[in-house]
Amino acid sequence: MNDRLQRLYNIIKEKDLDGVILTDGYNIDYISGYKGHTGMLLVVNDTSYILTDSRYTEQASLEAKAFEIIDIGMDGYSKTVKRILEEKIEDSHTVSLGFEDKSISYTQYKALSDALGASVSLVELGDVVNKLRMIKSQDEIDLIAKAEAIGDEAFNHIINYIEVGMTEKQVALELEYVMKSLGADGLSFDTIVASGTNSSMPHAVPTDKAIEEGDFVTLDFGCIYKGYCSDMTRTVYMGDEINEKQLDIYNTVLYAQKAALKCIRPGVKCSDIDKIARDFIAEAGYGEYFGHGLGHGVGLYIHEEPRFSKSCDVILEPGMVLSVEPGIYLPGEFGVRIEDLIVVTNDGYENLANSPKVLILM
Repeated sequence: MNDRLQRLYNIIKEKDLDGVILTDGYNIDYISGYKGHTGMLLVVNDTSYILTDSRYTEQASLEAKAFEIIDIGMDGYSKTVKRILEEKIEDSHTVSLGFEDKSISYTQYKALSDALGASVSLVELGDVVNKLRMIKSQDEIDLIAKAEAIGDEAFNHIINYIEVGMTEKQVALELEYVMKSLGADGLSFDTIVASGTNSSMPHAVPTDKAIEEGDFVTLDFGCIYKGYCSDMTRTVYMGDEINEKQLDIYNTVLYAQKAALKCIRPGVKCSDIDKIARDFIAEAGYGEYFGHGLGHGVGLYIHEEPRFSKSCDVILEPGMVLSVEPGIYLPGEFGVRIEDLIVVTNDGYENLANSPKVLILM
């Protein structure tokens, strides 16, 4: 039994459950290796199953060798779960089955509940399985670092490619092409290229807007390498002369990030790191223009636990990988965001992003 599956068994024991059913595709991948993202993972007593349909049974048998692969056929998931529980649990006590309440749809939950009836108690697991993924192994860190290195190469290319008159969509497409040509398997998320007034929207979607002289251009992009994500943001300026307000905001974001980075080490609370950057921006007079959290965990999925936010009291430990991305966004004017991806080490952190953060005038 692999270590990840053993930790899932430990959860079952700690919570005094008869079994668990996982529906989050990333957790299924993490525990079993099955990457199909269509199916369920079921653990009952001493047996572990991947439930899926005929489109994915061969893939699951190749990727999840420690699991029994079940083709749900015409029965569907709920009836298949019921049959397995009846076969594996022979006594008449009420069965306690943990489930991922944060990832299951209401339709799935109702179908399970109706099929299993009063003989099975469905117990909410909350974030307990998600939190298994918070601390990365060295192998995971190496894959994230490779994905981030692809991002660095793509950024180095794009700053020599981008020109006034190109559209945001053109630049986004070029970034995506370069990352895939460098070995990326896919994108961590939809690429953001936001210029001029569009850069004031943190999650702007690339448009047909032409990039103009005097625009800030925010580039937020990442790729997937062997299942693991990268994430980086840089903001560049189109032109040779930048006004005082634009420069002040850029430097405020950069120094806020540096102040936060300086304090990252094991034993520090995530919310305290968020507060350092947030207070710096507020003291500069732009507090109301920084609305999102400072960062988030990155791994198999682009937004994982823990998070650099006001409400996250997780204590940093070696092996955690998080983004650090302060920003200032002035509605109708412009925005600036700078983002690195770091891994917490035994005595501080390592920055996996190596692209320059000094303001680049294009």
